[in-house]
Amino acid sequence: MPDDGLEAFADRARPQQVVLTTGLHARHADRFADAFGCVIRASPQALERAGDGLDAERYTDGDEVAPGVTAIHVDAIAPDEYALHIALDAGALAFGDALNTYGGELAFFSDDLLGDDPDTVKAGLNDALRGLLTRDFDHLLFGHGEPVVGGGKAALRQFLR
Repeated sequence: MPDDGLEAFADRARPQQVVLTTGLHARHADRFADAFGCVIRASPQALERAGDGLDAERYTDGDEVAPGVTAIHVDAIAPDEYALHIALDAGALAFGDALNTYGGELAFFSDDLLGDDPDTVKAGLNDALRGLLTRDFDHLLFGHGEPVVGGGKAALRQFLR
């Protein structure tokens, strides 16, 4: 939710849908759907994680969830983790919980948030994220942290080394 709340959209195009990259991010989805009359979209795994409290349309790996926006199953951190490839303009990747930019640098979340075997989770994330490098993009967007505007592909490639 923006710091200004839903009022932040007063002078902008109205949101047409909410696309969840993980079921954990459903917390404000209903508020957007109610305020803007938009649909919520979520993966089957996210719907399972969220339980009966989330009314959403399903998408799966490879689905185009909006014109030029493709869902990509990341899976390594949680079964419901997806990224979105936005093939518009210079292109972007949007992440839920696979990466963050707290501290100004690309990073995984701390080991205590990555489950019982954080090294295996990180290895799986590395593999999934390497697969994204085949796509065209220059920006990175995050559920947690500031975006990387320009140079996103190079930053992700460097992070994965």
